Amino acid sequence: MQPSRTSAPNLRLDDGDDKLSGMREMVYNFSRMGLWQRWLRQPQRVWLRRAMFQVHLWTGLAIGLYVVMLSLTGSVLVYRNELDLYLRTPRPRFDAAAMPLSPDQMRAKVAQAYPGWTIANLSDQVSRRNPTIEAALERDGARRDVLFNPYTGDALGPSITTGEQFILWLTRLHDELLFEREGRWWNGFFSGVFTILVITGFVVWWPGIGRWKRSLGVKLSSGWKRFNWDLHSALGFWLFLFMLMWGVSGWYLGMPQPATDFVDWVSDPDAFDRPGDVFLAWLSQMHFGRFRGNPYSSYLKATWAVVGIVPAIMFVTGLMMWWNRVLRRKPRKELAETV
Repeated sequence: MQPSRTSAPNLRLDDGDDKLSGMREMVYNFSRMGLWQRWLRQPQRVWLRRAMFQVHLWTGLAIGLYVVMLSLTGSVLVYRNELDLYLRTPRPRFDAAAMPLSPDQMRAKVAQAYPGWTIANLSDQVSRRNPTIEAALERDGARRDVLFNPYTGDALGPSITTGEQFILWLTRLHDELLFEREGRWWNGFFSGVFTILVITGFVVWWPGIGRWKRSLGVKLSSGWKRFNWDLHSALGFWLFLFMLMWGVSGWYLGMPQPATDFVDWVSDPDAFDRPGDVFLAWLSQMHFGRFRGNPYSSYLKATWAVVGIVPAIMFVTGLMMWWNRVLRRKPRKELAETV
């Protein structure tokens, strides 16, 4: 016996009804979950998570170049002391037994090395920390500050080299955005915004209880879009505390008054070694990655210098994700509409 022609459509309609009822039941069960349960299982559907994603996205785009600048300059300045020593004019070795040249002898040596220049000032202090004589020279409105060997009178080079000037400029750029005190305040303000960026990113990172493990690493065999996504996600998770520390400490260094006022409010202003002051000093030390007296200081500095580049990488990978999702889709959509 052959089935009637109406039986097959009826079966398909029944299957469709089952699927539709299943979807309705899923939506109903999801709506009955609490906010915490929904965020654990399907955070992409939670409105608060979507709102934080928008805050994270547009905040990152707004201060992205600032983050890149601060990230790269900060990594370089971890080795500021070493760079200053490498780039400065070489000093002679301090010799406590040797007799430096007399002021008249040194003036004669300076005049011989720089004929036509007037000696405006000549230092006379030779110390272990700086075993040189500095001469300030002037001619036709120009000025030069030159270092001399105090024992031989030989000219050593400028008191501040071009390399040292560049490091000083880099420091001013990182600390105060080249705007002195006002720039330091704005640096603290943008560091506070960066802190918001880091916190919202950590909230947005959570992919759900069924997929969180694959967000911890990078799959090298996948395409470049997936690799870019994995890199942004994994770096954001594993180095979250580093970036949070830099954001909070940068805010404190740019706007120290609120933090110090809070410490005074919760502690005795006349007390010594208050916990709040110890914490703020520790926060400043952590920001710069300088650990004097620590036997592992060289390794810690290298870690700070490498990890310091991560915020710049986070901006680049985030920008690429936004470009692929938003900007690259617009030309395709416009092309489809014209066709």
